[in-house]
Amino acid sequence: RLNTKLLAVRGVAPVRVLSWVHSMTERQDIAAVVIGRNEGARLIGCLRSLAGQGARLVYVDSGSTDDSVAEARKLGAEVVELDQSVPFTAARGRNAGFDALRGADLPRFVQFIDGDCRVEPGWLNAAREALKSNPDLAIVTGWRREMHPDHSVYNAMCDFEWHRPAGEIDTCGGDMMVRSTAFEQVGGFDPIVIAAEDDEFCIRIRSTGGKIQRLPHVMTHHDAAMTRFSQWWKRAERAGHGFAQVGAMHPPHFQRETRRILFYGGVLPLLALLGLWLACWLVIVVAAVYALSYVRTAQGLRREGLARSKALHHALFLSLSKFPNLIGMIRFYWRRLCGSRMRLIEYK
Repeated sequence: RLNTKLLAVRGVAPVRVLSWVHSMTERQDIAAVVIGRNEGARLIGCLRSLAGQGARLVYVDSGSTDDSVAEARKLGAEVVELDQSVPFTAARGRNAGFDALRGADLPRFVQFIDGDCRVEPGWLNAAREALKSNPDLAIVTGWRREMHPDHSVYNAMCDFEWHRPAGEIDTCGGDMMVRSTAFEQVGGFDPIVIAAEDDEFCIRIRSTGGKIQRLPHVMTHHDAAMTRFSQWWKRAERAGHGFAQVGAMHPPHFQRETRRILFYGGVLPLLALLGLWLACWLVIVVAAVYALSYVRTAQGLRREGLARSKALHHALFLSLSKFPNLIGMIRFYWRRLCGSRMRLIEYK
């Protein structure tokens, strides 16, 4: 117990000291786990954005060849370097970061964040208070914003994709604050899932009765750094792999997405090829189906508030994405058939 008389004699206001002690106790409740690989300046920005928010900081590095590890240590982060003989996944990195927190008193709440993001000031406190005020909540997330949406249509698509209504949700992305007891209850992330590992984790969290909520607050600012078509294509491949892998683990999750990919990315092209051989009218029908899908996609984007020109542009890429999605799905099933390791599909 604090000796308030002694503090008063020394000229220190007891109320201020008690407030400071309370603040330090609160800070022990929370930690942040950052994962990254060759993020460079993005990682430095990420760690600096967390430095003033009072959380214990752990950085997990997945075989970086730049100075990420050294820079993280300079900024006061505990560093975990993953064994490079085992395939890297975001899930594996997050688990390693959580395991590093077990060495001391495990905090009640852990914020997971990718190394290409910066955390909005005040987010950690807002997320922690939401979890503390509602014991039914296992995960809280917020709005992720793209740092440079005007640099490319691919960045703009990310920015639009991430801004969704607040409230209770089924799944969320990898930037999330998790109740430690809930994390331990489900055994953390599945390290073999190379994409949509956050969806898979959320599915298991909800199976235990835990709830997930998106708060009406900006959480992180993300630097997608997608300026080339090839980067976007690879990212869409990875998404397709995730749809197939998580869908196979938790049917009927991603069932709707899988059906659309198979239909627009596989069935319709086969029908068009068949039409070239049998009857040209079949090619016309296929083209009409694609056109109708494109129009409906653009109309849906307009209803969600996207400007007409952007909606038409985004709809084009969303329609085209079914082809790399299908390649990613095929890659997953081929790997599973051959018993191969599930390795990352990197787009940066």
